Order: sequence, then C-alpha cells, then structure tokens
Amino acid sequence: MHNYDTLSQAVNDLAARGYTENFTLEGNQLTSSKLNLRFNPEDFEIVETHRFEGESDPGDMSVAYAIESKDGVKGVMVNAFGTYASTLSGDMAKKLNQRG
Repeated sequence: MHNYDTLSQAVNDLAARGYTENFTLEGNQLTSSKLNLRFNPEDFEIVETHRFEGESDPGDMSVAYAIESKDGVKGVMVNAFGTYASTLSGDMAKKLNQRG
C-alpha cells in the first residue's frame, strides 16, 4: 500500500500508475464526463483509498479513491468526508466504504 502526505501526491502518483480518468459522483452512479461513461456500484471496484485529514480546516478533509471498472477503465475520484461529503445512495455509500 502506498502512503502519501498530501492529496496532490496521491492523485499524481495514481495517475502515473495508470489511474488517469477523473470520476465524479452523480446520484447512484460514478461518471466519466471525458469518456461519457456511467458506472453503477456493481460495475467497478475500489482498488485503493487514501484519506487525508486537515489539522485545522474541515475543507481539507478528503478521500482519494483509485477505481477500476469491470471493463478496465481506471481513474481517481476525490470526495470530501464529514460535513462536506457528497450525499450518496445506500448502494454507493456501501461500495465506497469498502476498503481497497
């Protein structure tokens, strides 16, 4: 498992290791606007998670997910946690809480 001091280190290293797509959450789906793809929770796996906690600024609290779809699309999704986390469906929350 890789350990990173900052979110930017994690994102840059994951990209260097082939996780080049930028995923976002839309409802109960993971999306790639560049590739115009949508994935349901059963269509991808969380390969790694990296959590970052800011010492004084709640805006610094985030999680970087290394994700691979069942058809081989690899990318990263960054999401806040705590107060600023995205609202997730039950299935998506369960998926993202699995440890990669």
